[in-house]
Amino acid sequence: MPGSAAPPKAAVSDDPGEARVFHHARFSAAGIARERSREGLGVSVCLPARECAGTVGQIAHVLGELCEAGAVDEVVVVDAASADGTAEVARAAGAIVWQEVELLPEYGPVLGKGDAMWRALSVLRGDVVCFLDADTESFSPHFATGLLGPLVCEPDVSFAKGFYRRSPGAGAGARADAGGRVNALMARPALAVHYPQLAGIRQPLAGEVAARRELLRRLPFATGYGVEIAMLIDAWRDVGLAGIAQVDLEEHRHGHQALAQLEPMARTVLATVAARLQREGRLLQAAAHPAPVERPPLASVSRA
Repeated sequence: MPGSAAPPKAAVSDDPGEARVFHHARFSAAGIARERSREGLGVSVCLPARECAGTVGQIAHVLGELCEAGAVDEVVVVDAASADGTAEVARAAGAIVWQEVELLPEYGPVLGKGDAMWRALSVLRGDVVCFLDADTESFSPHFATGLLGPLVCEPDVSFAKGFYRRSPGAGAGARADAGGRVNALMARPALAVHYPQLAGIRQPLAGEVAARRELLRRLPFATGYGVEIAMLIDAWRDVGLAGIAQVDLEEHRHGHQALAQLEPMARTVLATVAARLQREGRLLQAAAHPAPVERPPLASVSRA
């Protein structure tokens, strides 16, 4: 797809500040279609999916309507060999479907969501790429348009991160705006202590994110649960706080994990942060818990 040149790399500032914040309602499908046509920008939306047959069809259908409206070029589902028919449901709803094992197979077994996202970049064609969760319930087009809007309509934005309110029944004691227990109790405190410039990022672990393709190709991708916080830190290192936007997506509904399932996630998030601190020379001894495997920047990978 044709596209404009990537914005110049920004210097990283020590000013804690806050990334620019937008409400999703600022960006309409018609406005995105008009602006991206003017700029010659291709747009891809990708859904990494595992056992999501109950939700992926409705999401793909809504995103297909955005394609018809001219706001999106392609909707791609990367399936993790789901046994519940996720791939078939997504394909019937109009999505392009890849099995994750088909992508960059020379890198061996796929190591979770972050690895699937990295491999997806090898087939996504857009200049702007939006990753969305495939298990979102009652999906609305604003999840895509809200994230795509800053990338298409604001030339200085290279990375957009969603935040949202917790749906009713999120769990005992959960704050409506916390975006998850690991987010509130691990990710945000870890950033506030070690990366105070990112302390204003409301939900660093949110799976809803969009970025310029060339930025994503420059970033390493942590596999598994480490991908969201690694991507945030690395994007900030590349484009600075001025290149990051946050988007209010209002309420987000999806399934919630039991407390016992959250410990491995929290440990991986902390190990991912520790790995970056060690890389920066701010942590002298490697963490006892190994950080997730990282895939190299796709731009550095040469293929025959």
